[in-house]
Amino acid sequence: MNYILFDGTVRNNLLPFTFTRPVADIRVGIMTIREKWERYLGSTTTTITEDYLSDKFPMVEMEENVLINASYLPNGSLVDMVVKLRENEAIFKGEEVIAFYSKGTQEEVDFSSYRQIEFNDGVLQIVNTWDIFSKNGEALQADFDFLTAGRKSAPISGTNHLIHPENIFLEEGASVEYSVLNATEGPIYLGKDSQVWEGNLIRGAFALCDNAVVKMGAKVYGATTIGPYGKVCGEISNSVIFGYSSKGHEGYLGNAVLGEWCNIGADSNNSNLKNNYAKVRMWNYGSESFEQTGLQFCGLMMGDHSKTAINTMFNTGTVIGVNCNIYVPGFPRNFVPSFSWGGASGFSTYTTSKAFEAAEVMMARRGVVFDETEAKILEHVFEQTKKWRNY
Repeated sequence: MNYILFDGTVRNNLLPFTFTRPVADIRVGIMTIREKWERYLGSTTTTITEDYLSDKFPMVEMEENVLINASYLPNGSLVDMVVKLRENEAIFKGEEVIAFYSKGTQEEVDFSSYRQIEFNDGVLQIVNTWDIFSKNGEALQADFDFLTAGRKSAPISGTNHLIHPENIFLEEGASVEYSVLNATEGPIYLGKDSQVWEGNLIRGAFALCDNAVVKMGAKVYGATTIGPYGKVCGEISNSVIFGYSSKGHEGYLGNAVLGEWCNIGADSNNSNLKNNYAKVRMWNYGSESFEQTGLQFCGLMMGDHSKTAINTMFNTGTVIGVNCNIYVPGFPRNFVPSFSWGGASGFSTYTTSKAFEAAEVMMARRGVVFDETEAKILEHVFEQTKKWRNY
């Protein structure tokens, strides 16, 4: 069967992260949503997403297809229903479609002619940006159980102090020395060739993905995920950092999500709790307004390729777009549009020529080429986000 993941109705709510990727390629737990579905299905997937993303994330359509709403995370019972779908059948959760079988084109699907199957079991869905960190613990536990079932961890060095070692799993090539790993409240997973340097204090749930590094003297609280090739240090709590991003020095990051290719300067901090303990409002691209998250703890959302200088400070519930460069003292406003350059004293437009030059150099350091496909995506984001930049 040919499986296709589609963005569904939540794509705009998940900006700025979906400016540069389909919903399927958001990381929550250990794996991205796409990786979860592919592991469960035992099959590759392609994507229906925005046209400007289709060169990087193409769709392959065949005679028989099952389309899956990528905002839903797979579990055993849901996958069992998905693989059993037949022609003119669809799985619904309330009013929203989770998956459906289709022949040929999917541009005009009339679900009134389908046999609608209700999914009544529990399922995780990523609807808003803050769901990425607030549901990360549950997603991380599910991924841990799935990835480690029937397997034995690689050896863990005796220099470490382990609490509940049965909940700690190292993939081949992972290393950790002279650190405290406490898996009492959630699992700890170290991906292939990842490294935890000396003197770290880590509480689960925690995932360090392939080739990522925790530098010396970090304090990490669950539920936190560091994506592939990420580098972190300092104090981190209940945060998700996508691949290739760095928070390599002291400073606090809490209840936050960072996209790919981000860099947080030394001694930068974000607030995750208002002084009056009120629920946090956050910018929502879908409604183009600040909306209640319903959360008391909610920190920073930062899109791909954005960076801060040393000692940068962020207020509770701050949203930073794609390719922003924040570098002056004080708290910037709590919504910074994509391709902004500056800080609390004001912003100007971060031109694509300068932004692309920085991206090319940063990506080359990790052996990744900044190519024309990537440039076209970011050029589209630059044009699409002009309306929020009045510089």
